[in-house]
Amino acid sequence: MTLQKIKNGWALFKQAVAGDGEIDYTKGSIGRVTILLAIPMILEMAMESVFAVVDIFFVAGLGTAAVATVGLTEAMITLLYAIAIGLSMGTTALIARRIGEKDAAGASLAAGQAIWIGALVSVVVGLVGIFYAKNILMLMGADEAVLETGESYTRIMFGSCFTIVFLFLINAIFRGAGDASLAMRALTLANCINIVLDPCLIYGYGPFPELGIEGAAIATNIGRGVGVLYGLYYLCGGGGKIRLHFANLVLQMPVIVALLRISIGGVSQFLVSTASWVFLMQIVSGFGSAAVAGYTIAVRIVMFSILPAWGLSNAAATLVGQNLGAGQPDRAEASVWHIVKYNAMYMGFASLMMLLFTRPIVGLFTNEPAVVEYAVQCLTIFAFAFVAWGAGMALNQAFNGAGDTMTPTWINVLCFWVVQVPLAYFLALGLGFGPVGVFWAVFASDILTGIVGYLVFRRGKWKERIV
Repeated sequence: MTLQKIKNGWALFKQAVAGDGEIDYTKGSIGRVTILLAIPMILEMAMESVFAVVDIFFVAGLGTAAVATVGLTEAMITLLYAIAIGLSMGTTALIARRIGEKDAAGASLAAGQAIWIGALVSVVVGLVGIFYAKNILMLMGADEAVLETGESYTRIMFGSCFTIVFLFLINAIFRGAGDASLAMRALTLANCINIVLDPCLIYGYGPFPELGIEGAAIATNIGRGVGVLYGLYYLCGGGGKIRLHFANLVLQMPVIVALLRISIGGVSQFLVSTASWVFLMQIVSGFGSAAVAGYTIAVRIVMFSILPAWGLSNAAATLVGQNLGAGQPDRAEASVWHIVKYNAMYMGFASLMMLLFTRPIVGLFTNEPAVVEYAVQCLTIFAFAFVAWGAGMALNQAFNGAGDTMTPTWINVLCFWVVQVPLAYFLALGLGFGPVGVFWAVFASDILTGIVGYLVFRRGKWKERIV
């Protein structure tokens, strides 16, 4: 019996990774369709996090200033992530709802309009980054060493931001349609290219020039760019559920307004959370480059470890959207509780591993004593909030999948700006705890996110959202 279960599980895994355009996520076993959708989404999120970890891994050999440059740039570019993720939420919610309604033409039209919005965002953010890279680093409190080595890196990352925006948007289209395996493959391809090019362009291996930290930026954007091209191929007739034609790219203001209406809440919730992270990074930067480097490494490790939970949470958004579109709100709710349970189980395991192996994990990225200590303290404190954080992730994405993006926004305002930011300032500067005070403030807000998300979700108002 056990052997048969293993065989069945392996067959399910292969089906999920390969993708099956015939799967209807509004019918059949909730557990089965959840796994089929979640597995490629988990792998997709793992691939997304690999970008951050790989860059830090290879850049760490250039010294503390280089790591701090990546951290400060990433802190600002997360504002772009907030916009891209917010737009992705609106795109996923609208497409999932249309797919649930069996309106393939409406889903394709929504995808085409999302491309236009992404293009506009890319141009505006890219120009700002190209012309004001040094000012961005100065705004983040960078010291002279970081300013000297990091300006070009920041300029390249912002100037090539279209690769970030379009990769997020295209993968959101795939997720909303239930083509999660295509999103996973796009990021896998992008990561493979980045992993190969990163050390070659940073350190000048073989025929490649030695570009230092600039090489990391170039490698990352080449990898993402290839992922975008891969996604566009499938959108334009390569075999996905969504078929993008020229007619879908003709501006349709009612659809754009609907996308923006949903996306504004998504953008707002991530701007609220990422802006608070920028504020926390500014507090930490006041304690020196070692503190920034330790915090940066810890956050990258955390993001890598919790990305499977994010993948599961993204599955909640698709399942909620498609089931509400099919007129099955009870099935939508049952799907979310399945994912909350899976998230809690995974995050409990991740927390245990983090607590048991904190120092060896950090040692993979740096051996500088001061940086190691900050990173270890940060990871240890964060790990205690993992279970509540995982539940909050799934519940917030359920709201987003329903098109109710404002509820998570207000939850984030409460948890991050009413609690996290004032508490971080008070503990770090008021009581003199230093960076450790910031770490405990993040812990408190993560616990609160899970509690508030649970209480609001139980009320059921999200089921009434019209998209």
